[in-house]
Amino acid sequence: MLERFESVVQNDVRTAPIVFDRASGSEIFDDNGNRYIDFHAAGGSLSFGHNNDKVRSALIDYLNNDRILQTCDRASAAKRKFVEVFVTAILAPQKLNHKILFTDPASGTAAEVALRIARRHKKRASIVAFTNSSHGLTEGALSVTAKQPPRFESVSMRGHTVFMPYCDYFGPNLDTIVYLKRYLEDSASGVDLPAGIIVETMQVHGGMQIASLQWLKGLEELCRRFGVLLIVDETHTGCGRAGGYFSFEQAGLNPDIVVASNAVAGGLPISILLLRPELDHWQKGEQIGIFQGNSLAFVAGAELVELWTKGSFRDVEERSKVLRETLTAAPALFPNRHLVVRGAGMNWALEFRRPGAASVVSAWALEHGLLVEPARHRDDVLLVMPPITIGENVLREGLERLHEVVAMLLRHQ
Repeated sequence: MLERFESVVQNDVRTAPIVFDRASGSEIFDDNGNRYIDFHAAGGSLSFGHNNDKVRSALIDYLNNDRILQTCDRASAAKRKFVEVFVTAILAPQKLNHKILFTDPASGTAAEVALRIARRHKKRASIVAFTNSSHGLTEGALSVTAKQPPRFESVSMRGHTVFMPYCDYFGPNLDTIVYLKRYLEDSASGVDLPAGIIVETMQVHGGMQIASLQWLKGLEELCRRFGVLLIVDETHTGCGRAGGYFSFEQAGLNPDIVVASNAVAGGLPISILLLRPELDHWQKGEQIGIFQGNSLAFVAGAELVELWTKGSFRDVEERSKVLRETLTAAPALFPNRHLVVRGAGMNWALEFRRPGAASVVSAWALEHGLLVEPARHRDDVLLVMPPITIGENVLREGLERLHEVVAMLLRHQ
């Protein structure tokens, strides 16, 4: 039925006709009872795992007491509690005096709103994005996404976007901050002074490209020097996936705008922008959306923030260590094969340097009871992104299954 009536854009329904039914932690079961280990975590939105016991109990209690589900842009007790715990536990310790803006929870909506805010505040049209960037699937988000769109879309979408080289794009011996700085300081460079620069600290769908702390600090200094807003997209790196609650904490950044992680509410739809108070200027009713008042997401989000504050996820460093040690040892097991491993925290990737290889491994992995997906831009890069709550035994079991399918591919090369 799904194969016949669901849109063809839902490709996985056809390539892997498996119907999932139950999930717990890092394990998923299909409608025939087969077990799968989740190394994809729904693209990062389920970083805290499936059906967290505390979150589930809070949601059931909320529903059983006839609490309000949807309030659009109006206030609710659930929203108030979420804002209180998020500010107290996450923003205040980082000295982030940012306002919280809830947007509609569609992929890329928050990034698109961030671009609109930057352009309005600076009264400039241009935005700088980076090679291999990925910021969502709305038209505005795609305008700052590096993957080449269809030719008929590219003119309207990218008319005010300038793509610059990301950290180490030309190799470790060329500082691309100096490269970008030269364009900005030269009035004859052909590059207009941008309203904002949007960046990912770790380009997950660009093939797990990772910016150095020095590069990120240099980028912030550049923004301050030229009066450009720094927009950090934490969609795939927030909520503890790459160190700290936000990955930019390690570099000591204080961005003007933050696109918060998809994982804030444990997989329930929510989309958040954090912005400096001076950027929070709107016409009455200008930023209203039907799904900005999703009370279930607020309940789940508040519970997860409280769990984070209590240290319930502190052993993520041990799981990160297991991932790092196991995956970085893989290339030595396959000498004379083109296998490159990159990553940090709970975000890792295997680059095969062979077009289509990641899709092949992903399909074979599914047959071996493991969910793992290719990077959206790079079909030769396989993403390894388990939930941060995964138990060590399940993690090692999943890594063994991954080793089996990677070995199958490399033996065929």
